[in-house]
Amino acid sequence: MFTGLIETVGTIKELRARGDYRILSVACKFANDNPTPGESIACDGACLTVVSIDKELFEVEVSQETARRTILSSYTVGSRINLERALKVGGRLGGHFVSGHVDDTGVVDYVRPVGQSLELAVRFDPHFDKLVIDKGSIAINGVSLTVNACRSGWCGVNLIPFTIKETTLGLLQSGHRVNLEFDMIGKYVLKIQGNRTNNALTREKLIESGW
Repeated sequence: MFTGLIETVGTIKELRARGDYRILSVACKFANDNPTPGESIACDGACLTVVSIDKELFEVEVSQETARRTILSSYTVGSRINLERALKVGGRLGGHFVSGHVDDTGVVDYVRPVGQSLELAVRFDPHFDKLVIDKGSIAINGVSLTVNACRSGWCGVNLIPFTIKETTLGLLQSGHRVNLEFDMIGKYVLKIQGNRTNNALTREKLIESGW
């Protein structure tokens, strides 16, 4: 479980294959203790397991499914990525509940200045429209953000100067792909509502039962 509050930005130092997996070597410096093998780190919002560590360099494995569903397959040596370690029990939840399971990739529509901030607009599959609401939460490349405007297959968020400085979102340009994770609570609510609809007593179900 993560919060969408980025701890640091890392740099891809090496990429290699191991069978169907990709191994990413990431250089970074966390403010607190270094991660240990076996723990989870959200890399641009995708939850990955640390398999080895050497001082300020750690390695993670990227499975075929993760590569298919995220932007991780497009990384090159030198790519900068947002990093967040898993939330500790009792820790502050300053952003929103982020699982690290990327739902889809979106495409940056535009980035434009609004005062000292930036307005970031992203296009995505309209299949996910029900999970995006005005003033709701969304994670873009692992960053917890508030939706300022939305319409079918599109949403806009605001990047304050701190977010621009402390994450990679200020480097985005039109056409760049981004990882998207929609609000977890919204997904559960929709599923519960769907189950209630499917289980509701209807005329057709009564006829099928012989009434």
